[in-house]
Amino acid sequence: MRSGAGGMRGWALLLLLGALLAGGTELTFELPDSDKQCFHQELDRGLKFTLDYQVITGGHYDVDCYIEDPSGRAIYRETKKQYDSFPHHAELTGIYTFCFSNEFSTFSHKTVYFNLQVGDEPPILPDMGTRVTALTQMESACVTIHEALKAVIDSQTHYRLREAQDRSRAEELSGRVSYWSAGETVILFVVSIGQVVLLKSFFTEKRPSGNAGGT
Repeated sequence: MRSGAGGMRGWALLLLLGALLAGGTELTFELPDSDKQCFHQELDRGLKFTLDYQVITGGHYDVDCYIEDPSGRAIYRETKKQYDSFPHHAELTGIYTFCFSNEFSTFSHKTVYFNLQVGDEPPILPDMGTRVTALTQMESACVTIHEALKAVIDSQTHYRLREAQDRSRAEELSGRVSYWSAGETVILFVVSIGQVVLLKSFFTEKRPSGNAGGT
């Protein structure tokens, strides 16, 4: 997969989580405000691909996403989505473009995770798709373990994203509480000083401003 920048700055900080895992790419990247980031993948006609994405941090946890085929036609377009999954079979051979846009936001940076799976997973056994005999007990156990491990990996990815999202929200809430506490402290000092000055003015003896004249 190749990445291409768009928008005003057209850059992104990419953190590679697991590149080209069984015909797929898994990336987490930062998407600045008022910016767009595009990725490109060459696909053959009839090949199945699935795009899963989720906004981890930033703003309202939403992003615009669209996919274009080699002819420039949009085959998928969603605005302000927090997460989604899009399976599709390529109708044309060529380079497909996957874009994530944060152009509607003027100050919120986003962190976006996406996983692009290309093609079907190869069978765990070489002749599993053509054999006519039943699986042996060992083969059945291997298939069961394989499916269970896939479920564990999917669950770990889901919980890792949820943990990162919850941590971001907790840090944001902690920052707001700190600012609110600092503001309350300043207000408390101002009110206390004001009360002292006001009470002092009540007990201060006022002397006449001028001398009385005699005859």
